[in-house]
Amino acid sequence: MRSLIALLCLTIFSTTFSIGAFPAVLPDMARGAGLADWQLGVVAGAFGFARMLADVPVGLFLTHHLRRAIVLGPLGLAAGVLLLTTGGPFSVLVAGRMLMGVGHALGMVAGLTAILRFQTGMALASALNAYELSAMLGMLGGTVVMSALPAGLRWNLAYLATCAAQLLGVLVVPLLLAALPRGEAEAPGPLFARHAATDGPPAAAPITPLLVLAVAAGATVALAYSTIEQFMIPVRASREFDLPRAGVARLLMVMQLFDIVALVPVGLLADRRGARPVLGAILLLLAAGHVLVSFGALPVVVAGCALFGLGMAGWMLPLSVLRRETPPERVAWRTALYRVSVDGGMFLGPFLAGLLGARHAGVLAGAAAAALAATGALLLARAGSSGTMARHG
Repeated sequence: MRSLIALLCLTIFSTTFSIGAFPAVLPDMARGAGLADWQLGVVAGAFGFARMLADVPVGLFLTHHLRRAIVLGPLGLAAGVLLLTTGGPFSVLVAGRMLMGVGHALGMVAGLTAILRFQTGMALASALNAYELSAMLGMLGGTVVMSALPAGLRWNLAYLATCAAQLLGVLVVPLLLAALPRGEAEAPGPLFARHAATDGPPAAAPITPLLVLAVAAGATVALAYSTIEQFMIPVRASREFDLPRAGVARLLMVMQLFDIVALVPVGLLADRRGARPVLGAILLLLAAGHVLVSFGALPVVVAGCALFGLGMAGWMLPLSVLRRETPPERVAWRTALYRVSVDGGMFLGPFLAGLLGARHAGVLAGAAAAALAATGALLLARAGSSGTMARHG
């Protein structure tokens, strides 16, 4: 399992360079292509929209075809980057982002499914956060490279140069396939299936209140994160604070650095104290950071980026709750359904912000912060009631 998780981490590290670099080129892309705010929101949100559409088919496909998804994911993402960097008209930019979304959905859900299926015991939250740490290091790498490139370099060439790190993900695919447990190398089953084959009938998978809260937490975090990263920070930094591409990248780096620093401690804390109370506190932290970034002056925005980054260290905690509410043979299917809610939030954040425009995007920011706070409070209340019952029991 250690070698498998290490290779999964290396793969997600290389493939998230494209995600970290994208917000920094968004203002230049808008100016170069003459995009209105609503078009800018569509281009930014197309990535999450494509992932949302792909998640259910991908989950059904992954039940018996994990190996194939591991191969197809990096290739699809690379094809999307090449299409986007042609610098074509609005429709081509949207198509490139959507192809990137499908490729990333294949790779991300495949990696999460492998961890959830094969990593058992108390180290699950740490394994998930190690995966997330690798993704965030890749995003930070993309942002750092983008900020270091010459300002006069055209956005599409700068983006293409930054995404060259994706070649590493392609090169490690043979090693990753060899590290998968032997059962994954057997003859494939049906092309699409909701659960893996078992000796008897599949275990029941009831929908519990905790499962609903886990899905709600994932969706609200994704909505808040995508709004902040792919609209509020780039737009406010370039229009209100007159920051260049490197300045936008540095704001994003603040959020990413604080996320990276907190990821391992948050994972260890969740393993010791339980995912529910830690996730509840994290959501309240995210709500506060969201408000600071959306409404503050530049120094307050910097502080909000740091606070939001600390909160993003709990990005994977809803999956820990989901895993404990799901039989192993249904993990791929449940993970895919969860990813639909997450990627729906990734799409709706920048899309709705673009529709509202820069002047009214604060309405969405306030609603997202309120949803984060409400979901966090509910999780803390359930964790408190469970602890009281355990003591009295």
